[in-house]
Amino acid sequence: MSKSINLTKGSISRGLIGFSIPIVATNFIQTAYNMVDMMWIGRLGSGAVAAIGTATFFVSLALSLSELVATGSAVRISQSIGAENKADAKTYIGNGFLMAFVLAIIYSIVFIIFRKQVIGFFELGDAIIERDAIVYLVVSMISVVFMYFNTMFVSVANSLGDSKLPFKINVIGFALNAVLDPLLIFGIFNIKGLGVFGAALATLISRIIVCVLFFVKSKNALNISDNEFKFDKAKAIDVLKLGAPYALQRVLFSAIGIVMAKIIVGFGFTAIAVQKIGVQVEAISYMTIAGLNRAMRTFVGQNFGAKKLERIRSGYRIGLLLSTVFGLFITAVLVIFAKQIFSVFLKDEQALQMGINYLKIIGYSQVFMCVEMISGAAFNGLGKTYVPSIVSIIFTALRIPLAIYLSTTFLGLSGVWWSISISSMVKGVLLMVLFSIYSKRNLKGGIKEIQ
Repeated sequence: MSKSINLTKGSISRGLIGFSIPIVATNFIQTAYNMVDMMWIGRLGSGAVAAIGTATFFVSLALSLSELVATGSAVRISQSIGAENKADAKTYIGNGFLMAFVLAIIYSIVFIIFRKQVIGFFELGDAIIERDAIVYLVVSMISVVFMYFNTMFVSVANSLGDSKLPFKINVIGFALNAVLDPLLIFGIFNIKGLGVFGAALATLISRIIVCVLFFVKSKNALNISDNEFKFDKAKAIDVLKLGAPYALQRVLFSAIGIVMAKIIVGFGFTAIAVQKIGVQVEAISYMTIAGLNRAMRTFVGQNFGAKKLERIRSGYRIGLLLSTVFGLFITAVLVIFAKQIFSVFLKDEQALQMGINYLKIIGYSQVFMCVEMISGAAFNGLGKTYVPSIVSIIFTALRIPLAIYLSTTFLGLSGVWWSISISSMVKGVLLMVLFSIYSKRNLKGGIKEIQ
């Protein structure tokens, strides 16, 4: 833990930025890889993109469910570190890994068994696309347990104040995936390419390697040893209670995304391919601000544990400013350069026009999305995970009726994009207002005032 950052002391802005840079860099590399991945898959045609895009909804759902353990563990670990209670921190770490393993196994088995039914829900109308989607789903489910462990390793490291170790290991994973992708998708020399199966296999191999590296490196870097892993039922329940609101928020977000995809498929499988690529482009802002998001959650958690409440208020204001400036920049880029960006992935004129509309409409909401994430992270760091979850669940769910209505107007498919953008705007403004009110009322004086 010598490389960890203590966020309860020193310059707030320097601490937040210094801590978040490796996370932002990691996320940026992942986003860049995902975009390159889509470029490779795009060479197989819109059908392959649609197949992978459909199966990926359930991978995203798995990642969302992992927050049931990861979020609660991260909050309690950072608070324990702030309170200088290392024994509790290690207990929360041990509990987290055990619960993550059990959850991953159950999830994988369920979706492998019902693979045909979940892909069939989308009614893609093409036997080859459905077959490829099922293949990608099954291989992805095998990799879920490694994905959960990797998520826990990152959460633990960040909570302890170490964002550099996850960066180094994930860079290796992304580089490996980038090399394996074209080789396994298209083949080399006389070795035949595996297509969609190759893309899934490349991801599986990379996740396994990353997981092994985390296991090897974490014991010394994070001061974790096997004999200190003890299951504590009370702490496990505490973690689940903390993680449940955010996990529910993420799971419902993914489930709502699946329903939205069903609406989008009504405009043809090209539309779902366009959304898949558009989401990857949009991830530039989402994944980047997620770095500051984790820094904010750790910052608030450590300072809450150290009872430095005024420092939390100052940190939030700085984080809000940084996220707003970044969000405005991304909004400008997506709106102004929508055509240039999307033409990199698909050349088909119909798909290109759909993509341009997507990026421009979603682009207007980027600054609000950034504000939403920072405000939600501040609430999560305090252990008030239910506040951002309630806001997100309500307004994300409203996307469905709004999308159904707007898509029947002259807007057509663009109406679906507008339903996403409008809800993000509302969530961002509302969460910022709620945290400002909460901060003024409760983040003054002693810790008892906010328990």
